Amino acid sequence: MFYRIAADFVVLLHFLWILFLIFGAFIGRKYKISKIFHIAGLCFAIIIQIFGWYCPLTYVEVWLRQKHDPSLLYSGSFIIHYVEKIVYIELSQWIIFVLTVILVLGSLYIYSGRRL
Repeated sequence: MFYRIAADFVVLLHFLWILFLIFGAFIGRKYKISKIFHIAGLCFAIIIQIFGWYCPLTYVEVWLRQKHDPSLLYSGSFIIHYVEKIVYIELSQWIIFVLTVILVLGSLYIYSGRRL
């Protein structure tokens, strides 16, 4: 039971991390520490896209699910089922890379201080 709950928590954390990468520039304009984490996260996102790696949170979630019950195909809750569809979206690696680059460019635009 612990592993299933922990895996669900990791999926929610992963979802929140993705939201932070998408909207973090708006917070980063006001708070310097948030800006540092946001820019570092964007750099990491570009690196994992270039090398075709998976996010470490994905590995943690898979490991926790296997510890819970390796025979189950799906062991998450109802909400996690739909959050996973957002976190692990079915797009080609090329499209995800292009969207990541667009996200980085948009964040740079926001950080430049220009009015939207």
